[in-house]
Amino acid sequence: MSEQGKTFPEFYITSPQPCPYLPGRLERKLFTHLTRDKSPGLIDNLLKGGFRRSQNIAYMPYCDGCNACVSVRVLVDEFAQGRSMRRIVDRNRDLASRCVAPVSTSEQYRLFRQYIDTRHGDGGMADMTVLDYAMMVEDSVVDTFCTEYRLKPEDPLSSTQVSDWPLMAMALCDRLSDGISMVYSYFDPDAQSRSLGSYMILDHIDRARRLGLPYLYLGYWIAGSRKMSYKMRFQPQEHLTPQGWLPLSPRS
Repeated sequence: MSEQGKTFPEFYITSPQPCPYLPGRLERKLFTHLTRDKSPGLIDNLLKGGFRRSQNIAYMPYCDGCNACVSVRVLVDEFAQGRSMRRIVDRNRDLASRCVAPVSTSEQYRLFRQYIDTRHGDGGMADMTVLDYAMMVEDSVVDTFCTEYRLKPEDPLSSTQVSDWPLMAMALCDRLSDGISMVYSYFDPDAQSRSLGSYMILDHIDRARRLGLPYLYLGYWIAGSRKMSYKMRFQPQEHLTPQGWLPLSPRS
C-alpha cells in the first residue's frame, strides 16, 4: 500500500437501521476510522466539516432521501446570554467546573449509568458497560478533555480537595483548530431544576471565548425532533449546508 493509501481515510456505509430521532425512518451512516497515522489536519477538517467522533470513528448521516440532520455551531464572540440563560448560570453558581484529562473513573460511570437509566433507558447507550464507557472517554486520537462539574461544600473549610466534592455533570469534548466540539455530556437526572445540559453549553461557550476560539460545535440538530430542539436556543449559530457553513436567523 502506498503512503497516501495509509494516510487517506477509507469510508464505509452502515446498513439501514431504525432512526432513533424520527419515527418510521431509517438511518445510515458514512464512517471512517481515525488512526494516528492519519494527518491531524485531515482529522481536524473532518470534525469541522460535519463528521462527529465516537471513540476513534468519525461518522456522519448518509440516509436515503433524508437530510434532516444538520451540523450546528454557535458563534462564540456574538453570543449573548438572555434573561433565562442568566438565570441558569445563577442557579449553578454553587458548582465548580474544571478540565481534567480524559480518564474514566468509577464515579463518572455511576453518574453516567444513573443518567442513561433515567433519561435514555431505551437508547443505543443503554447496554454500555464500564469498559464501554472507558473506551468512550479514553479512546481518542485528537485533543480530548473532560469538564467536570462538582457541587461546592456549604462550608468551604470542610473539604479543600475538589475531587471529593459530589460530581453533578460531565462533558466530553474535543478541541479543534477553530473551536470546541461537545462530544457527549450527562448530568444528575435528579437535578432537573438546574438545567445542567444548557448550563454546560453556556460554560463551554465561555470557555471557547477565553481560549480565543470562534465556534462551539453542538453536533446535529434535527428538525422535528424534540430531543434536539434545545440546540436552537443558542443563537447566533451557523448550520452546515451544501454551500458550506451559513448563518441561521433566530426565527428559522
